[in-house]
Formats: sequence, structure tokens, C-alpha cells
Amino acid sequence: MDVRLINPFIGAVTGIMPQVGFSSITRKGISLKGKKFIVSGVVLTLGIVGDKKGNVVYSIDMDGAKKIASTMMMGMPVEELDDMSKSALSELSNMLTANASINFSNDGINVDISVPTMMYGEEIEINLQKDNIVCIDFDVDGIALSVNVALD
Repeated sequence: MDVRLINPFIGAVTGIMPQVGFSSITRKGISLKGKKFIVSGVVLTLGIVGDKKGNVVYSIDMDGAKKIASTMMMGMPVEELDDMSKSALSELSNMLTANASINFSNDGINVDISVPTMMYGEEIEINLQKDNIVCIDFDVDGIALSVNVALD
């Protein structure tokens, strides 16, 4: 995959997460997945259209999602995903993807993004239209965040 398709997302995570209250953001690795994969926890999917088309899928385990929502809500405890914590997580996916679209624009690639779709549970099967999905794994203050990019 062209690095111009993944660098905007790497820049978005490393740029946005400190703005919402996280101090240590480390890229743990990059791997390829097939178009079908299974995740547990919280999944946020956004569509991307324009010069590049496809999806980005953010996945976080449930405890990590609660910690992210709590941090975004100024430390308010999150025992379960309620409407406010779901809204915070959806807004984070919007912020990350919008920032990635700005990064694309800076490279001369114009894209628009959809609103996020959130799912949560155990063993959620994700089936995207692209054959090769690039998965970028991050450690965000001890929370595992995966960014799955399916663009062409």
C-alpha cells in the first residue's frame, strides 16, 4: 500500500490524541489483514470518498474505550457505555478522520468523510470491500487502538 494512504492516519492519531488528554502515543506496528477480520470491543467505521475511496475502521477493546471516553469527558468515570460516552468516542473518530482528511489535502488528495457508525460487542466480523487492509496499531497511554485503513 502507498504510504501516502496511511501516513495521514498516523499523523492524525499522534496529533489529535494529545489534544484530547493523552500524553504517550506510540505506534506499535503496521500489518496487513484480509478484507474480513474479527474484533471485540468498540468499532467505529467511517466511509471515505473523493480522490480515494474506502473505509477506516477504528477498534478499541471495551475497557480501553471506557478509559478514552472518561479522559475525553474530563475524568468522569465511565462504568458502561452510555449515550455520552458513545458520543465522545464517535466524536473522537470524527476528529481523527477529519484530521487525516486535512493531511490528505496537504498532499493534494481531496477526500470527504461520512458520519461514524459505532458497533460494540464480542467477535464482531468486519468485512470490507478492499482485499488488503492496513492495520496500524497504537499504544495510547496503555490503551490499544487499531486503525484499519481500506483505501484505493
